[in-house]
Amino acid sequence: MKKKIIAFFKKNPFKQFKSKSIKKEFGLNDFEYEQLKHILNQLVKESIIQKTGSKYQLIINYKGKNQGVFEYINQGKGFGFVTLKDSEVKDIFIPFHAMGTAFHGDLVEVELSAIQKGKTTEGKVVRVLERNRKEIVGTFKKSKSFCYVEPDDKKIPRNILVPEKSCTQVAENDKVVVGNIIWEDAEMNPEGEIIEVLGNVNNYELEILSIARENNFPTSFSKEVEAELEEISEIIPETEMKNRIDFRDEIVFTIDPEDAKDFDDALSIKQLGNGNFQVGIHIADVSHFVKKGTELFEEALERATSVYFVGKVLPMLPEKISNKICSLVPNEDRLTFSVITEITPRGKVEKYEIAKTIINSKKRFTYEEANEILIKKEGIFFEELSILNKIAIILRKKRFASGSINFHSNEVKFTLDEKYRPISIVKKNQIETNMLIEEFMLLANKIVATYFKGLNLNEYFIYRVHDLPDREKLLEFAKFVKSLGFSFDPNSSNKSKQFQQLLEQAAGTTEEILINDVAIRSMAKAEYSVKNIGHYGLAFKNYAHFTSPIRRFPDLVVHQILFDKLNNRKPTFSNKEIEQIAEHSSKQERNAVNAERTSVKIKQTEFIKQHIGEVFVGIISGITSWGMFIELTETLTEGLIRLRDIDGDYFVYDESKFSLVGTRTGKKFRLGDKVKVKVNRVDEKRREIDFLLSDE
Repeated sequence: MKKKIIAFFKKNPFKQFKSKSIKKEFGLNDFEYEQLKHILNQLVKESIIQKTGSKYQLIINYKGKNQGVFEYINQGKGFGFVTLKDSEVKDIFIPFHAMGTAFHGDLVEVELSAIQKGKTTEGKVVRVLERNRKEIVGTFKKSKSFCYVEPDDKKIPRNILVPEKSCTQVAENDKVVVGNIIWEDAEMNPEGEIIEVLGNVNNYELEILSIARENNFPTSFSKEVEAELEEISEIIPETEMKNRIDFRDEIVFTIDPEDAKDFDDALSIKQLGNGNFQVGIHIADVSHFVKKGTELFEEALERATSVYFVGKVLPMLPEKISNKICSLVPNEDRLTFSVITEITPRGKVEKYEIAKTIINSKKRFTYEEANEILIKKEGIFFEELSILNKIAIILRKKRFASGSINFHSNEVKFTLDEKYRPISIVKKNQIETNMLIEEFMLLANKIVATYFKGLNLNEYFIYRVHDLPDREKLLEFAKFVKSLGFSFDPNSSNKSKQFQQLLEQAAGTTEEILINDVAIRSMAKAEYSVKNIGHYGLAFKNYAHFTSPIRRFPDLVVHQILFDKLNNRKPTFSNKEIEQIAEHSSKQERNAVNAERTSVKIKQTEFIKQHIGEVFVGIISGITSWGMFIELTETLTEGLIRLRDIDGDYFVYDESKFSLVGTRTGKKFRLGDKVKVKVNRVDEKRREIDFLLSDE
């Protein structure tokens, strides 16, 4: 019982409990309750918990080194959080005056205090252990007595001073890259050197270059990489073909977005004599060409992922690999690494084989083309598409029945002119063939992770993991959805079912997008790890990324690890290398998401600037003491209505009810409410949009 009680307090480090509450939580009888009280007194004497009045609470160890990643929040004066590594205490609140010399994303050492801010502990940064960025992109400025660079990224709250010589060598308002940054005194501004002048041209190419550099992504491939590419032949040797299972005469096809340039997955299907189906999930065999120890491998490792800007892609691998040699284009022999399954008509996987293969795709479908064939029930490979779709539907139903949560992220699609200016923005809709491909990719990823886990080795693997949701965040989420008129029980033993029921309730309502977004934010973030804790959102005990080696580095490494095991070869990677790759890939994935969101925000801002004075419909996506954030329904563009711009009343922020209330009229604005707004002001440089309420 003592161990259980300690674990209970560690799960709830900031909460206070009466002994009777713990009795109820554990379902104890009167005799066990007396034991509980005795153990609580023991733990107080051992300084594991503390007693205040009749309530008990965990004593957090404030001594020793506490390391974590610093996140800067650019609101008001600014503040931050540090997420600690290997600690029961997760988010440490860092007020502006205690941020020291930390930049957003830096690995820092923090000193914790016993002061609690709401549900978090406060602390201060005492040392920067590792800089997240070696370079910062910004605009060069001159004053009368010195020169400086104003960072583009608003999560860098300080201007960077540069040497006097820059004042004459660089033109004002040039976009520049600052390196060799030194910041040792929080009372002073950081200093750095201009290592590259990007130019003073206001175009999208420059924006992409800047965003990439801001987020630690190289923007070109080295000469050494280019030299290695010259040595890679596009001709597949006969000896290599003989070592592979040959699918070139089978019906194999790809289904991808209309604008896709690289195709890294294909499907094959045929009926077997016993009535089951052989479904092949064929993935581009990138690891055959990109080997450890090459410049190409090191370059891909540094990037770790492709970055998808609006209208532009910054690839992980050069075009010769990503768009040619490894891309599963139709009517060309291609090397693949496949998960070959035998599946019953009821969607049960009877057996599988993981093997190197060779394919020749018979057709390149877009999602829309394949979907049209399913709707019309006629067209090339209709029978094969129909069978795959039926199996995918069964697999999806089974997944949801097992606890998988049907989140869907909301994305927009841009139409750009020849100068990359946005002409239109529309929401992406997920159609049947999107879900068909997703289901078979999930199946392959699950199978390869289950296979490796079943080997029971002391060797590491890169899993894709998703932790259980944080209790405090779930309580906040439950409070939030209740304010919208929906129900969610954070104390339910089956929380995934609660999420699923909520999403079904919200489907088709104006609040659906908002609830989806906030639900996703209340969950832990998926990441790469050598520790297999499972994937909560998918309800999979074993899961990895295997299906996109052209654009994700962990997939490429997983291919190599599996090939080593299947062929009883000495491991290519040490456990330490795999651990480092998983950590670096998670970090680069976060950087890529940030870069892609910035790109979307730029284009949304540019688009909406063309519509100043026009009226749009949106929903209230955020409420603060200074205003309301509005997300436009059609374009998902977000802007702000400032309180000072709301006429006719004085509004007060009611934090407990996520609303603004008029003191004179009693009028309420609530999260999720639909409103009409007029575009009032657009600041492209700051990527800020101001709306006004409209009666039109």
